[in-house]
Formats: sequence, C-alpha cells, structure tokens
Amino acid sequence: MSSAKQTLPTESQALIGRATPITPSIPHAVNGTLLNDDIPNNMEVLTIGMGCFWGAERLFWQQDGVYSTAVGYSGGLTPNPTYEEVCTGRTGHSEVVRVIFDPKQISLETLLTLFWEKHDPTQGMRQGNDIGTQYRSAIYTYSDEQHQAATESKTRYQQALKSATITTEILPASTFYFAEDYHQQYLAKNPNGYCGLGGTGICMPPQLQD
Repeated sequence: MSSAKQTLPTESQALIGRATPITPSIPHAVNGTLLNDDIPNNMEVLTIGMGCFWGAERLFWQQDGVYSTAVGYSGGLTPNPTYEEVCTGRTGHSEVVRVIFDPKQISLETLLTLFWEKHDPTQGMRQGNDIGTQYRSAIYTYSDEQHQAATESKTRYQQALKSATITTEILPASTFYFAEDYHQQYLAKNPNGYCGLGGTGICMPPQLQD
C-alpha cells in the first residue's frame, strides 16, 4: 500500500474533478425516498465516515426514525469526484453516509453512539483491512449544537477507550457528493456483499465519570 494513499493531498496535488455532479437516478432501494439534496421540514442531517460506506449505510437505514440514507464523498478537495478518483487518495474525500433523521423519533445522541460503537475510531487512515484516506473516521456536522454534541461524545468515548487514541475527524460539513447508483444501498441489492464494519467492543458510557 502506497504511503501516499494514507496522506491527505494538498490543493495542488488534488485531482481536478468536474463541474457536473453525480445524481442518483433511482429512489432509495429500501424505503423508496428520493435521493436528492431536499431535506424535509423538521428533519435533521448528520454525515459520518466509518470506513467502507456499504455496511455503515445499512446500519443507519435499519434504525427507526431514520428517514433516508445515501452514500457519498465528503471532506475533500475535488469537486464531484468519482469512486475511482476517491480510491486514488488524490481527492481528499472520505467515504461517508448522509443520514436524514427525525429528531423526535431518534436522537442525535443515539446516532452518535451507533457511530462510536460500530467501528474502530482509533485507526487513522484505515478501517480494518481497508487502508487509505477515504476510510478515515469522520463526523461532519451541520450546526454548532451538532458539533458540540459530537465533540462531547468523542470525549466520553475516549474515556472509555482509555489508552487507545481516537483519530476521528470532526468538522463542519462541506459539500456532500453522491456516490454512483451502484453504491447506494449496496447491501440491500447484494445481501452477501462485503461489510467492513467492526467495532472495538467498548460501549459508550452514559456520562463522564470522575
């Protein structure tokens, strides 16, 4: 594995990309919601990276209160990247899941707990056998309140992990670029497909302990 794929590119190193976005042409394969940039009233959005986005998306579409999910790319430099470009490590993006949820039915705290417990947030530019910047752990937030909640939950989980250091990137959300149709709800279409999710086995503590 090239060390270059484990180092985020600079602007001068990043691929140029394109002006035309990738737009999903079919509805959500599980619940039929349209995959676009429209967020229904009273819904909230959280975008997270947990390694390969296939298994991560399935984890969240299974939750009551989640209205829709989509996989894509975020946190990078190249506009409208393709999957092949992201895999080169020269776009700077992580593979992410955009979760649209009803906060009256499922809390942000619940989503963040799933995030921390269902992958290993200590591995830097990898997740298990998947190595590269696209597999880094990330939370991209859409408000000051979300950012504070994500940061506080990181502190709680770090306490539980003790010596292992969390490497998760927590940043304000930048543009979410949809992945290609065949990646959307991949494990609904391919039930025996690859799922790279694997947690630490450590549960999120309910609150900070003295």
